[in-house]
Amino acid sequence: MNNRWLRIAAVIAGWAALGLILSIELYFNMRAEMSWGDFVGIAIPQFGRAAMWACLSPFILMLRARMPLSSGRWVGGILFHLGFSFTVMATFYLGRIEAYAIFFGPEKYGYWRTAFASFYGHNLVDMAYYWGVIAFGYGSELQRRVRNEEIRAVQLESRLIEAELKALREQIRPHFLFNTLNTVSVMVRDGKNEMAVTLLARLGSLLRMSLDGSQEDETTLRVQMDFLERYIEIQKARFPDRLTVEIAVEEEALGVPVPWLILQPIVENAILHGVVPKSGPGRVEIRGRVEGGFLHLEVADDGPGLPEHRRVVEGTGLSNTRERLSKTYGSAGRMTLANRKTGGISVEIVLPCPK
Repeated sequence: MNNRWLRIAAVIAGWAALGLILSIELYFNMRAEMSWGDFVGIAIPQFGRAAMWACLSPFILMLRARMPLSSGRWVGGILFHLGFSFTVMATFYLGRIEAYAIFFGPEKYGYWRTAFASFYGHNLVDMAYYWGVIAFGYGSELQRRVRNEEIRAVQLESRLIEAELKALREQIRPHFLFNTLNTVSVMVRDGKNEMAVTLLARLGSLLRMSLDGSQEDETTLRVQMDFLERYIEIQKARFPDRLTVEIAVEEEALGVPVPWLILQPIVENAILHGVVPKSGPGRVEIRGRVEGGFLHLEVADDGPGLPEHRRVVEGTGLSNTRERLSKTYGSAGRMTLANRKTGGISVEIVLPCPK
């Protein structure tokens, strides 16, 4: 409602300013030509002219919509508006003479003779105002089209990002599912049937939780950690004597919303590339904290680390996570990999916390 009244006030102020400009211009022209001038007498018809155009503008804009300039291969539309603009100008001009005759008495030389004798180029300014209103209508339409195109482009981009995020998210489940099933098959071949059954039971629980959350774009870190702990149980079953996982996540961080399955591929990467290559036991550390309005998540291992002076090729899990962060948070979310001084790799994810 406030915006509506502001627009009305702006329109009234604009037309009033036009009337003032016309009055000042004509006043000084008369002063220059005749050395006299009654500003009030000059201003009244000029403000009347501005008021007329203020009233006519909606009608002209309606005519423009119903009879565009492009009608009749442009010839018909342009001729129509030229004729109508001349009609408006002539009507206003002749009406002013008639009003003068009513208030101040009939013209000395007759109505039509006075009309022809008094006509001069300044009267054609009304035709320019008509075409100014037409131009305003086309400008507003163009602006509206551009704004609608921008809105459609943003909506399309949003739908594309949502589809891409869904595709990236769906690639993660098979990634750890196939690895776990391979482990189960190895256990069965080695005669470790009870361990295989236990692992399948844990996998079923994990998949059920994964499917329950598959429709969510994001959940709290608390839910993610619950999922991750079940995943770690499966990995500990795969590497019972070699894998140690330490989790240290602050209570404040657990309530922060994060993308679904954002940590699982990072932890899996730490186990496969940090723990598995070692001949002895390996360790994975998971930390989380809130600092400066950002959530800091870190997954570190004590494995061989990144090769020096060699290009690191990220696997599916890491590359998908990086792309998800970019599409969800833009430059506000990031993921970095670095060698630890004590050995191994540290992967840090930084996400903005909602205010």
